[in-house]
Formats: sequence, structure tokens, C-alpha cells
Amino acid sequence: MDIMLDLIRLLRPRATLFGAGFDAFGEWGLSFRKRDDLLFCRIERGECQLVRPGYATRHIKKGDFVLIRTSTPFTLTSNGSVEPVDSETAVSVSKRNKLRLGSGEGRPVTLHAGKFVVETANEALLTGLLPQLIHIAADGPSLGRIRSLLAMNEMEAREPGPASEFIILRLVELILVEIMRSHHLQESRENKGLLAGLSDKITERALAAMHRDVARNWTVADLAELSGVSRSKFATRFRKVVGTGPIEYLLQWRMALAKNELQAGIKSVSEIAFAIGFQSSSAFSSAFTREVGCPPSQLRHPNRVGPT
Repeated sequence: MDIMLDLIRLLRPRATLFGAGFDAFGEWGLSFRKRDDLLFCRIERGECQLVRPGYATRHIKKGDFVLIRTSTPFTLTSNGSVEPVDSETAVSVSKRNKLRLGSGEGRPVTLHAGKFVVETANEALLTGLLPQLIHIAADGPSLGRIRSLLAMNEMEAREPGPASEFIILRLVELILVEIMRSHHLQESRENKGLLAGLSDKITERALAAMHRDVARNWTVADLAELSGVSRSKFATRFRKVVGTGPIEYLLQWRMALAKNELQAGIKSVSEIAFAIGFQSSSAFSSAFTREVGCPPSQLRHPNRVGPT
């Protein structure tokens, strides 16, 4: 579970935006564009369908909680055949604090929604390592804790007091940890990424080892031996479950750690390079530029002096 804490530390979730949502009646549909945001919603009453291109339709019931990355567009609807309203257009023209969808009074649905905001430098971790969708059923063992944390966060935001900013930051981190812990216990064929890897008996040992000693010159053979399977079986399994090859994953994680240290502006480039497994600062700078698209110096915090 320490790997989850590593991930939270790099994502540094800063805020949750509450207050969004809608009341819907009868036949309705609301579509969301591809924005690469990290949205969540919970159903207070009623039920609806969550539709994504290329995926099976999800039935969302009263009390359910959904965390979704908008790396692909999706639609919430009463019926898959209904022509949906674009969410951004609906918000821009609405004069209400809360959207009202559909017509009549039949089959009422109330949905609350919000957005997690994470550290920009490492938001790609969400795309490469976390699943697109986490659906926690109303009877899930961790949902009560998630609801309590969300309620505490909303209350602290509405009625701030001493150290409110610190409390809200910690609550946001706890909410994400609870969501990931809940997903860690689930089986899902459609999800790939770090959480799926932590749930797999073969890949979990390799992931733990790489995170525990990120500077080691790991090979696929080393990791396969730790996992107790052949090299070919391990490599195939890792790519299937995590969504990338083991050495590619290690490089992604090293780059994420490097971006975090560069923005902190405390360590020199050479110190960062050796800490994450590179033998020279030039080798690190070349790899960083190739993977990230800019030299390390460009990501150093402009207000921190730090050694160069």
C-alpha cells in the first residue's frame, strides 16, 4: 500500500470542486467532452446509465459512487437512445445553480458531482497508471468512509476555520486513498494500470520492488525471478495488467519522481539523476528530454534557487 502513498505524494491533489450536479426527470441525457479531468459523482436518488464509446454500459444506482477520467467522452442518461445535451453548453446557458434535465416529474434522479485537481507536472500518471473508471457500489465496504470524508470536506469549505487549507488538503488525499483502496479489492477486466497491477499476484511483487529500490538497474529477468515466473510470462502478464512493459513503467516512474524533485528546487540535477538510477546527469538529461519533451532545467521551480 506504500505505492499508493507514493502516487498521492506525486499527484498532490489540491482541491475538490463541489456544488455541481443535476436533478433529472423522465427521459434525459447529459454528455461530457474529452477533457482529461478527474471527475466524480454520486447518486442521491434514482438511477441512470453511464455510456462510454467502446465499453459496456454501466448501470449506476442510488448510493453508488463513480470516479471517472474524461480521457474519453461519456454520457449519463436515463436511456441510451436519448439525444444528450452537452454539459458545458447546458451549464453556460443555465440560470440555475443546479441543472434540471428532462421533463415531467417521473423517475427523478439527483446526482452530485465534483472534480479533483492534481499536480500538473505529473497528471500524466492518471492517464498511464490509473483506470479510466472506478465504480463503487452503494454496498461497498469503503463507501461509507468516502461519503464521510466528502461531507467533512464540504463542511470545511463552507465554514472555514483555523488551518482549514491544511485540513482540506489532507481530506482530499484521504478521499483519493480510500477510492484507490476500494478499487484495489475489486476485479475488473477492463481496467489496466498501477491499481490493477497491485491486485495481481505476479505483477504486485515486481511493482513493490521497483518502488522500493527505484535506483537499481532492474532487468526483466530480475523482476520475473522475484515474481516466480518465466521471463516471457512475466513480461506478457505485466503489459496485459499494467498496460506497459516493466522497464517502460520504471522509466515513467523515475521521470515522475524527477519532475517532483525538479519542481521542489532543492536537489541538483546530478543528485536527482543518481537518486533515480542514472549514472550521470547528462544521461539523465537526455532521457528526461526524450520522455518529457523539455530539458530538466525548464521544470525547475522559478522561485527556488537550489544548486544547479
